[in-house]
Amino acid sequence: MANKKLLKSTINGICSDIFAECVAISLYGNKPAQENVDALLGSIVKIRKDFISRISHPEPGLSKKVYYDKLANDFSEQISEVIDHINNLH
Repeated sequence: MANKKLLKSTINGICSDIFAECVAISLYGNKPAQENVDALLGSIVKIRKDFISRISHPEPGLSKKVYYDKLANDFSEQISEVIDHINNLH
């Protein structure tokens, strides 16, 4: 990534979009169970907090490129799982 600020901005944007989508589905969809919606919203907030924190405090011993590539892959995997769960709310 170009810099930490851009990476943080990208993570915040993706998480806020997914959060909004989940809220919209809970309000305008087939009325999924509120517990499931709350769990998904909580997991989105936790993912955002975790990855923003990981950007600011990289692991020692890894090169920056390897560390940030791993961070981006981990973020993509976790967001994909959340999107799958949101799609199953329908």
